[in-house]
Amino acid sequence: MPAVGTFVVDKRGERLAQVVAAEARTLRLREPAGGGTEWAAEPPFLRPATESERLRAKVAEANRASRWGNGA
Repeated sequence: MPAVGTFVVDKRGERLAQVVAAEARTLRLREPAGGGTEWAAEPPFLRPATESERLRAKVAEANRASRWGNGA
C-alpha cells in the first residue's frame, strides 16, 4: 500500500494525486497542487506516479506557493 505523501495516479481517470491518509484498505487522495476535494480509492485502482508526473506536481506546487508569497 502506498505511504502517506506518495504520489500516485488513479487509473479510473488518470488523475495525479498525493496520498493524504490510509484507512483500512482505502487511501484518501488529493490533487497535489491546490488541494481540492479529497476522494477515496483502493490500491488496485492506483499506480505509482512516474518521475515526470511527480516533477510536474512539485513544480505546480512551487508555482502556487510563489504566487501566494509563501516561497518555494
